Amino acid sequence: MTRRISVLIVDDHPVVRRGLRVLLEVQDGIEVAGEAGDGATALALAAEQVADVILLDLKLPGMDGIAVLGELRARDSAARVLVLTSATEPASASLAVRSGAAGVLYKDVDPDALVRAIRSVYDGHLLLAPEAAGSLVRSAGTWGPGAGLDALTSREREVLAELAKGRSNREIARALGCLGERR
Repeated sequence: MTRRISVLIVDDHPVVRRGLRVLLEVQDGIEVAGEAGDGATALALAAEQVADVILLDLKLPGMDGIAVLGELRARDSAARVLVLTSATEPASASLAVRSGAAGVLYKDVDPDALVRAIRSVYDGHLLLAPEAAGSLVRSAGTWGPGAGLDALTSREREVLAELAKGRSNREIARALGCLGERR
């Protein structure tokens, strides 16, 4: 039997949490480890439960999602964090990634795409909504000395540019010659 992906849902809106729970509970190989409506509760649950993926909103009462990301990183949490947010300010996505998020999606994401994103983040991939990738590219030069686009390899810059165009991992692999055509 394969291990199930445990997900902690963190959002301040009960209807969003319930909707996400219903969506995830019917998926093969995914279980909901718990729910939190604020950052402090999320950290407490993350400390006592082993969640593989934390589905985190950025707009939370008290401690916001960025602060939660920082605290999870300080605690050296093994959980992968997928930000699911309605915060569309360009700086939000880049700040979330710099704070340790493994992915950023917006709440208008297709439910099937969200499930695929959870699996992808669990598998160790970085996942960004096209709009988030675009804001990350635009803000990369403001990360400080040695941390902007110049800190990336040429190949990493190529991949980031393809992400900003909204291409999927498979499309990027094909465009960059990493994936041969399957017959």
